[in-house]
Amino acid sequence: MRGRVRRKAALAALDWLPEGPVPATCALCSRPLGARTEWHHLVPKSEGGRETVPLHPICHRAIHASASNTALARLYPTLDRLREREDIRRFLAWIADKPADFHAPTRRRR
Repeated sequence: MRGRVRRKAALAALDWLPEGPVPATCALCSRPLGARTEWHHLVPKSEGGRETVPLHPICHRAIHASASNTALARLYPTLDRLREREDIRRFLAWIADKPADFHAPTRRRR
């Protein structure tokens, strides 16, 4: 019984993954994706969002370090609105010439 329940839970967790091939570029910075890809909910799941976009792990961390889930849902429901933030603009300028698999510690801005 436990095995069947576990399999059902695992399949339910996969239902939000997009169908078809993964795009070749990051939705935030437009650089080619590397070995790791993370999926970002444009509107957080906790706020009722379902649409996801592929991002580099560092881009995903930068988004969540700069804005709370509530702010993402209410103020920045699209990537274009998010790119208007000064801290995201500076991040995008800094990351533009880095390789696809580049990683650096991400700090939360206060």
